[in-house]
Amino acid sequence: MLVEQRLNNEKKSPLIAYLLWFFLSGFAAHRFYMGKTGSALVMLLLCWIGIFTAVFMVGLILLVIFAIWWIVDAFLIPGWVEADMREKRSKIANEIGANAMLS
Repeated sequence: MLVEQRLNNEKKSPLIAYLLWFFLSGFAAHRFYMGKTGSALVMLLLCWIGIFTAVFMVGLILLVIFAIWWIVDAFLIPGWVEADMREKRSKIANEIGANAMLS
């Protein structure tokens, strides 16, 4: 019960992830929120380089790639939230188990 209580306090919210995905996708905020920093930086660069080079037509290709990636992320978010919850549940259970052994 203690594990589930702590998990509810620490888990990522799918609603927040989707709001970030919809409103701040140009900044890859949903990926940063979910802890996917490396791919968030790539997505961020892809978007902004695409915007600034759209005049030269190269940017349009980058923006199409970004748009496809953005749509795919909508389907990946629930899995990320679930994986985050499993990881945190395991971590909290291990911490509680370790603390119980020390007591």
